[in-house]
Amino acid sequence: MRGAARLLALAVVGALVGCAHYPLNAPLAHYAPDAGHRFPAMVIDRPDPADELFVCVSFSGGGTRAAAFSYGALLKLRDTRIGRDAAAKSLLDEVDCVAGISGGAFTAAYYGLFGRAIFDEFYDAFLVRNIERELALRVANPVNLIRLASPYFSRIDLAAELYGETVFKGQTFAGLAGRPRPFVILHATNMANGARFEFTQDEFDFLRSDLTLFPVARAVAASSAFPGLLSPVSLHSFPPPPEFSVPPDVKNAVAVANRDANRARYYWARHRLDSLTTAGKWVHLLDGGLSDNIGLRSILAAFDRASGFIRPRINAGHIKRLVVISVNARTDPPEHLSQRERSPGLIDVFMKTATVSMENLSFDTLDYAVSRQTEREQAQTNIRACNQSLAQCGAPPRPGFAREIRTCFVEIDFEALPSPDREWFLNLPTTFALPEPTVRRLIEVAGTLLDGSADFQKLLRALRGEPTRGAGVGEAGNCS
Repeated sequence: MRGAARLLALAVVGALVGCAHYPLNAPLAHYAPDAGHRFPAMVIDRPDPADELFVCVSFSGGGTRAAAFSYGALLKLRDTRIGRDAAAKSLLDEVDCVAGISGGAFTAAYYGLFGRAIFDEFYDAFLVRNIERELALRVANPVNLIRLASPYFSRIDLAAELYGETVFKGQTFAGLAGRPRPFVILHATNMANGARFEFTQDEFDFLRSDLTLFPVARAVAASSAFPGLLSPVSLHSFPPPPEFSVPPDVKNAVAVANRDANRARYYWARHRLDSLTTAGKWVHLLDGGLSDNIGLRSILAAFDRASGFIRPRINAGHIKRLVVISVNARTDPPEHLSQRERSPGLIDVFMKTATVSMENLSFDTLDYAVSRQTEREQAQTNIRACNQSLAQCGAPPRPGFAREIRTCFVEIDFEALPSPDREWFLNLPTTFALPEPTVRRLIEVAGTLLDGSADFQKLLRALRGEPTRGAGVGEAGNCS
């Protein structure tokens, strides 16, 4: 009897191990270029009033610290009124897209799925929970220990299950596709080539996969799968359907004649084409912060590329004012390595290798965002002044931009705080377990930083029709 019971137990264990496999992404039954989780299609001759003031927000990585900081920014936008008198409404109602990385992806996804319910639920559902302890308890569960023995099931899959059951209520991307604004872009990093991976149907088209059936929790888990601590989230790339054709902008970008003209665009297209397969392949995704830890690059790409959801709306004259708000929860704790004679150990080397490049890329991204805004405003001013001079001479005007727009880039981060608050916030750890008083301070400081942002206040005066300070009417000026 004892031997039979042992055999039965071994059989059960073997069955659990054999059946343990992460959920596979579903193949796309029919390719439809306008279906699924994409930004709403534009009709050139029928402008959408929602496009006139176009607001995008990016939430950086940084665990619960970033989630709470971005939540505080949403609260501030909700409580900020714009417009005049009876027409006044919340600035949050004008947000058209939200990009999220790692910790910021939790806030972005929750707001995209549940809208203003986030202000009643998210604090208890995520921010003040000890997610790390809950995940450790799941790992210690004997049944899960057996499942983890499978080569096709790991801690990232347990994390995704935890997020899906306790935070995102089992929702898939169909829930986001059903709420087209704000358009939510969750990010991960392709482990094979280090490229940014966006959880949009445009990206999933190249996998011939249906994003609407994919759990939001798995996307958020991929966005926060820090290498070494959590394993990658894996996706299957299926052979493309007969009706699928590579979009023209991707074809043009990889053409030999265009390669040297815009190498960033060339490699973007190459990385997308790498996902295409005729027999099947796998894409393994790590923390989105490895390719963009502040979430701005997807928004900048939508502004730069003719196929993006921002550029065509500018060219068609639908967008009059473009606003980008970066909520950056980066920290900068004191550096101790240079004070030691002994060489750093493997753990220190690993952590620095994984994070230093993230911070350097973040600085480059912020600089690029500011320069793109400045270049656009300055070019519009120069062309306007040139045409005024030509008009005085009776000469034809010089061609310029198809449409002029107002631009505004606002960034909030802890560096703008006075000491000693600055040092306190910059020393916060990246973890998914913070004390409740710390969470409350992070929520509050987001509003404080927006109140103290000169660009944000200039934007509010412009949106409320109040007198501007600085740039005059028709002149270039950030956020005026």
